[in-house]
Formats: sequence, C-alpha cells, structure tokens
Amino acid sequence: MQSVQSHRKDEHVFLAEKFFQEHATAGFGDVRFIRPALPELAVDDVDIRQNIAGQQWQWPVLINAMTGGSPATGKINAELGTIAARTGLAVASGSESILASEPDQAATFTPLRAANPDGIVIANVGADKSPAVAQQAVNALGANMLEVHLNAVQELVMPEGGREFYWINNIARIQAAVSVPVIVKEVGAGMRSDDFARLSRLGVPFVDVGGRGGTDFAQIENVRSHQQHAGDFTDLFTFGQTTVESLLEAQSDDADTLQLWATGGIRSALDVVVALRLGAQVVGIAGLVLHWLTRGDLDTTVTRLQQLLTEVRGIMALLGARNLTELRTVPVVLSPTLRNYIEQRGLTMP
Repeated sequence: MQSVQSHRKDEHVFLAEKFFQEHATAGFGDVRFIRPALPELAVDDVDIRQNIAGQQWQWPVLINAMTGGSPATGKINAELGTIAARTGLAVASGSESILASEPDQAATFTPLRAANPDGIVIANVGADKSPAVAQQAVNALGANMLEVHLNAVQELVMPEGGREFYWINNIARIQAAVSVPVIVKEVGAGMRSDDFARLSRLGVPFVDVGGRGGTDFAQIENVRSHQQHAGDFTDLFTFGQTTVESLLEAQSDDADTLQLWATGGIRSALDVVVALRLGAQVVGIAGLVLHWLTRGDLDTTVTRLQQLLTEVRGIMALLGARNLTELRTVPVVLSPTLRNYIEQRGLTMP
C-alpha cells in the first residue's frame, strides 16, 4: 500500500501541471535590455561554459528539482535523467527527505543517475534533515552536489508540515558532514539580503534564490490538504519575493562570496538571459520541463530544451556579449514597479 508521503509526491506532480502558467510572474518582464545595432559578434563566439565546483558545465542551465518518492515519479525521474544526458545539462533530484522514513523509496530516485551515468546529478533534502540523511541522499544518486531546500511557506500550509524553522545551525552541520558541495535553495518564496549575508558568513558556496513566480507549493499544498486545516492560506500564494527581486536582494558586499543560482518562473530563453544578467551563474528550470514532458513526450522535451539553449546563445550574440562577464555590462531599463522596489529596499541598481 502506498504511504501518505509517497502519495503526496504523485499529487505534487499532478497539481504542478494543473496550476502551470504559460506566463509566469517572476519579474523578468520588468527588465528590458538596451541592445546594440552593431553587436560585432557571431553566435559561435558566445562561450557560456562554466566551472562549477570543479566540474565543467557546458551550459549555465539546470534541470532543477521536481520529483521522486513514488513508483510513478520514479518513471519521471528516469525520463528526466535521459533528458539531462541528451542535452548535456545538470539535473537535480526532487526532495529525498522521504528516505529518512522510507529508505526503500531510494529506487524512485536512482533512475535519475542510471539514465545519466556520466552527467552532473544533484541530490536534495530539506534543511531540517540530519547530516546522515543528507549523506544518504547523496549516496543514493552518486551525486556531485547537494541541494538543501528551504520551504517554510510550504510547511506552514501542510497540515502535517513543520512549525519550527530553526535551520541555520543544521545547514552548517550538513555542510560540514557531507562529501559534496552544498547549494542552499528556496522553493518558491524568494530570499532577502540578510539571508544571503548569513549564508555567506556560514561559508555556503552556492545559493539558489528560488523566487516567487513559478510553481507555487503553497497553492499546491493548500489544494492537496483537502481542507484538513482550519485556515485558508490563499494569501500566501503571493507571499515572498519574486526571482528578479531576490537576485537584486543578493547584490550586496556582505554576500560577495556566494555564487548565485536562480530558479522560479523561467519560461523562455530571454528569462534565462535576464537572470544571468542580474548575477545568476546558473539558471534552474523545473515547471516548464515538467509541462513539456507531461503535454508531450521525452523527444519533444529534448528538442524544446535544445532550442531554448540555442536561443540563449543567440540572444547573447544580439547583445554583443560573448560571455557572462560581458553580459553583465549590457545596459538595462527597469519598470517603475521594480525601480520602486529597489529604492524602497535601498538596493543597488543592476
């Protein structure tokens, strides 16, 4: 018989697709590039390969955390592993926290590595899990890195979710204990400047801002709970900072040791380039890939991802930027809403 935790994983996939929005609200439309008419660059000149944690990444794009923990989601992970292998992209597992109580569910995550034996695979656990569970998650996938996710808003909406969010010391313990580099990742409510500063002081090397505007787990959990709780948490569906706001929050001298990643509401190659322009070294795509896979098939998803990657290089050529360093000098104009946010928060203009 399927456990409650395992069944929840199936519900997450179903509801993520049900609530998928073609046009996200992560703030990318508030940033407009001012492009040159004379870029003096060929597409083949664009080089966006990066060294991440001692490994060469062909693209600054990640198929980010989605699923695992049930037989059905294990099949999805096999497809995601295949997609990663065929596109040359890194891929992150969905939360493996279930392994703490159901170690047999490791078989639903391992297809991610089995289908992608030579690629970069990233494990994933919650920030409240023990270092032993974190290392178990890494071992299950032969993972190259570990995401430690922050999901306070999601936990609050879940009737069975946690209500204590003392995580910073445990993140330090996980980082000290596991055998791979750690990425601290929000799951859709974004981050603010002092979060980045605290993680920087802790020595965390990578932070994924996980901004609002993409898959909304507060909404998913509110529907999934079937009115098991007394409250109505719909006001949390727009709680937190967008992906763009979170990237701007990270522009601080107190966080200059961090490498920023950006996930949340990526819907196009232009969104990817905007995130890179605002300081992201890696851009994560999750809901869009799941949408393509759910509405199409594996081959179609590979084709669409390859097209998006080709468009990223094309846009950079149009901007006259042969690499990420040059991209970050391309002028941008911000919407009045975003300028107002920056001014009220005392942030630096990009």
